[in-house]
Amino acid sequence: MIDLNINTDLARTILTGFLHNEITRAGFSHAVVGLSGGIDSALSCYLAAEALGPQNVLAVRMPYRSSSQESLEHAQLVIDALGIQSLTVPITEMAEPLFAQFPAASSMRRGNVMARLRMIILYDQSEEFRGLVVGTGNKTEILLGYTTLFGDSACALNPLGDLYKTQVRQLSRALGVPETILAKPPSADLWLGQTDEGELGFTYAEVDRLLYLLVDQRYSPEECVAAGFAEKFVRAVVERVRRNHFKRVLPPVAKLSNRTIGYDFLYLRDWGT
Repeated sequence: MIDLNINTDLARTILTGFLHNEITRAGFSHAVVGLSGGIDSALSCYLAAEALGPQNVLAVRMPYRSSSQESLEHAQLVIDALGIQSLTVPITEMAEPLFAQFPAASSMRRGNVMARLRMIILYDQSEEFRGLVVGTGNKTEILLGYTTLFGDSACALNPLGDLYKTQVRQLSRALGVPETILAKPPSADLWLGQTDEGELGFTYAEVDRLLYLLVDQRYSPEECVAAGFAEKFVRAVVERVRRNHFKRVLPPVAKLSNRTIGYDFLYLRDWGT
């Protein structure tokens, strides 16, 4: 049985507690969130504001010249609703010199540049604001590799990484994220007309159901086909998850000693933490 419903009250308690505990344990009290106007970043802002207090959250809008005005307006809805601090840093003048060097660059290359520029800004502001960068990527995106490495995937901690997109919608509605944000098609807003589902070739609703069986229920691809999913779809999703594993782990370190970082040296327990 495929049941993606979550206890939103419990999830809210766990995730706000996670944010508060992890940020304060690192010696900080502030959070920085890249606020795009989409549902994921809106939810991260709502959780961070509840966990730390709205005065301790900085939402950063980072539009490119092709970014939609609607995205900016939707981000402002979140800022106004929560009373969090905000900053707008346009990235057009930062990106254009590089694009001028490579005029034939694809939309994918340009989108990756923009995503990484935005993370540069967020980490610069994390130093200025003395806060940690809170991630906005959900479980669906992480599994599919639908993210820019060292771009939107970069963060100090991520409250949404164990929520499928379907579950992000549930929790967002429970926390009061504006309906206009909940209702619009998901988009990274990297170029005109870009939508997540258009790029992926399938809807979040259908892929979440498949990923739940593959990951949470540990179904084999063959069992997923037997459960009613098209074989071509199953194979494509499985291959995508496998192909993008490198985005979900730290860079492998070549092992030479008996205390290699990431293999044997995993915890700070040697120092009593």
